Amino acid sequence: MYGGIIDRRPAFRGLIQVCTPAEIEYLVKESEVVTGNPGRKFVIFGADRLIYRIAWQPNGYHVERLDESGNPTGTMYLLPAQFSAHGLGEALSRGQLFTPALSR
Repeated sequence: MYGGIIDRRPAFRGLIQVCTPAEIEYLVKESEVVTGNPGRKFVIFGADRLIYRIAWQPNGYHVERLDESGNPTGTMYLLPAQFSAHGLGEALSRGQLFTPALSR
């Protein structure tokens, strides 16, 4: 269901815009199936271009802030109800949350 919606959106610099919290869960699971690695990278497309890796857990999100080399600098767990209060949730509501397109 989401695949058709996501695939039709144009990618910007190889990035796909994330528009809803439900898309995060779908995109994370899609990446895990295609790559075999846990989680998926997401970028807040602002002045700092903050990078996070989000993995879906049964109770919510495992969120890692990544440095320029892809190494975690901080980890937190967020319940779905807490997501909108995090910087990722704010970026999502402002249309600034993106994820790299997967190559197939």
